[in-house]
Amino acid sequence: MSTHKNKYKKIDLHKFVPKTLHQGTIHGKIEYIGRPRDEKITIDILEYDESTVKETPNVAVKDLAEKLKSPLIKWIRVTGVHDLDIISQIGKIFNINSLDLEDIPNTTQRPRVEGREDYIFLELNLLQVDRDSHEINNEQVTIIQGEKFVITFHETAPKSFDSLRQRIINSKGGIRKYKTDYLVFAISDIIIDQYFIVLEDIGEMLEETEEELILHPIATSQESIYRLNRRLVYIKRTIWPTREVLNSFQRSDHTLLNENTKIYFHNLYDHTVQIIETLEGSRDITAGMMDLYLSSVSNRLNEIMKFLTIFSTIFIPLTFVAGVYGMNFKYIPELNWNHGYVFFWTLSVLISIVMLMFFRKKKWI
Repeated sequence: MSTHKNKYKKIDLHKFVPKTLHQGTIHGKIEYIGRPRDEKITIDILEYDESTVKETPNVAVKDLAEKLKSPLIKWIRVTGVHDLDIISQIGKIFNINSLDLEDIPNTTQRPRVEGREDYIFLELNLLQVDRDSHEINNEQVTIIQGEKFVITFHETAPKSFDSLRQRIINSKGGIRKYKTDYLVFAISDIIIDQYFIVLEDIGEMLEETEEELILHPIATSQESIYRLNRRLVYIKRTIWPTREVLNSFQRSDHTLLNENTKIYFHNLYDHTVQIIETLEGSRDITAGMMDLYLSSVSNRLNEIMKFLTIFSTIFIPLTFVAGVYGMNFKYIPELNWNHGYVFFWTLSVLISIVMLMFFRKKKWI
């Protein structure tokens, strides 16, 4: 069962540790905080209304201002946040507040929402799990909602959003009838759904570890339980502020939010509450698993001590008999018997059998 060790090892832990800008950095100046990346930032635009849809890949930053003149709703997907020059240009085109712009390339930000005069700024964490390696990747997704556009910033191209893109293109679910606030909901809904997938994966690992503890508790089981518990803590630290964000979103009176759409955000809020409750239950299970592990180890040790005690107890009278006949007295009658040696072994076997029968009667073995 040592294969479990690798299942809990990989997790993008640096995302759960909040970081600040370097000492001496001017407040409001953007700085990339995250894993080193050298790939080129790409900008893709999906424009649509109820009757029209158009997708433009690899759009240059200088062409974004022209795209804003279109009356269509625009989903602008920016893949990569490490190129600060491009992020700054996008900020100028869309008149993004410097404090919000500063948070976009900082991939360790806590989920939050801010309502500005012309847009709504939203940051969430997308958790994705690899079914084979059980690796959890935590990727920050920044969403900026305007009247006719929604910009999403993400470090890599998340495949999770492909289904939403196809829905818009194929006009499935009537998503093209709604405004930008519904698109923000659809994106947020995908992110929340990924949390359930992560919980499902953790649930499977909990079952496997629990079975291992019952059948074959080993030294690495304790490490597996610790890693599981730590993972649950980190995930809770991601989802807990997400609940606060969605609660603020549904209660917001911003002009860009339609009252009918707030109902959908209330549903997402309920989902986050359910996820947190599930996390709490899973943490209780891991705590019980640690008790189970310690109990299993204690029982196993007791069984070993029981066996050694019985084994030693059987040899106590045999040692006594051997000691008596091993004394150096000149006259020991049994030493002159022709069958004295056979007598000794017969006596030893009888003592052992009688003791074993006594132990079995007492149900000690």
